Amino acid sequence: MSFVQAVTLSERGVTLEPLALVHEAGLRAAAADGALWNLRVTSVPEPGQTRQYIEDALAMRDAGNRFAFAVLDTATGQVLGSSSYHDILPAVKRLEIGYTWYAQQTQRTHVNTTAKLLLMRHAFETLGCAVVGWRTDNFNFTSQAAIERLGAKKDGVIRGHALRRDGTIRDTVMYSMRAGEWPEARAQLLYLLDRRT
Repeated sequence: MSFVQAVTLSERGVTLEPLALVHEAGLRAAAADGALWNLRVTSVPEPGQTRQYIEDALAMRDAGNRFAFAVLDTATGQVLGSSSYHDILPAVKRLEIGYTWYAQQTQRTHVNTTAKLLLMRHAFETLGCAVVGWRTDNFNFTSQAAIERLGAKKDGVIRGHALRRDGTIRDTVMYSMRAGEWPEARAQLLYLLDRRT
């Protein structure tokens, strides 16, 4: 049995359900809102590559190292973006949250905070993770700020770590949160969400 099982998570008008081919059109539309594939610091699929993006995520799920979710508007079923558990290490009860992106209209709303609350709560409280991690491009300052707002601690920078879509080599900024830090982070996230509603 895989460490991360298929599950649907929902709260505050946001639903995360296991990414599937049925989400292809919605994911393509979400990426088109802002032509997000043109951002050099993200992994958003180009319109013609959306199906392959999903198939690759499903293959990684079968291999046990990534579990991708479609992020939906609960009321309408509209696909808003995607986020994943990845680099899943059951032996040390660690995983990372990433491959996250949202339609431009969804950015700077409660959606990302809610999705992260759902993913973190499930990781710490259901899966019993000891550590949850994040990683981002050293030039993705928006992502770094968002991760820090979650309460994650910066672990450091891995230099010359990965290729960007444009062929340049990026440095990767690493973050993490331990299980003992989760209760305070959860309280802060709920506080932030309550202020928005």
